[in-house]
Amino acid sequence: MLEASFEKNDVKARWLILTFSFVIFAAVVLLGHFKLIVDLGFNLHIFAKLNALINALVAILLVAALIAVKNKKYHTHKTLMLFSLALSIIFLVSYVAHRLLTGEAVFGDANHDGILSADEKATVGNIRYVYYTILATHVFLAAIILPFILFTAYRALIAEYPMHKKLARYTWPLWFYVAVTGPVVYFFISPYYR
Repeated sequence: MLEASFEKNDVKARWLILTFSFVIFAAVVLLGHFKLIVDLGFNLHIFAKLNALINALVAILLVAALIAVKNKKYHTHKTLMLFSLALSIIFLVSYVAHRLLTGEAVFGDANHDGILSADEKATVGNIRYVYYTILATHVFLAAIILPFILFTAYRALIAEYPMHKKLARYTWPLWFYVAVTGPVVYFFISPYYR
């Protein structure tokens, strides 16, 4: 096992993790109500593409990190997980930029008027239910996963490996699901971007 990277301070860690998680959650929710009208000279949906790519990379890194830890390559595991966290921070910035600059797209809105007509509904059919089920689970888990990721990382960084392992049993599959369903959601919604 690796030595601790940080000194244990559960009170400070809990306060920082919960505050950071709340601020990120609140920012995402609040920014969903605003749209900046800015011409940056390029297709703003490049951020959505970047988000899908980052999520796919995080999913791959999570699998590689799981394989590394199963093979007792703890330093490799730590490096891959820290890289996953760094990519997730980049994702958050890109996600906020995309939401703030483009607003919401409506699944099935082929004419991009922001309204789903009866014809557009009929065209996409029951696939809407598949999309909205994946989207709902993705959004819900993405909204709650951050503090779990941070608490799990904290336990590893202070070398409390039994607790880290216990938390990771729940955190890893949820994080992996969010990372995998991100590109799936993008695949479904990207044809309806304006």
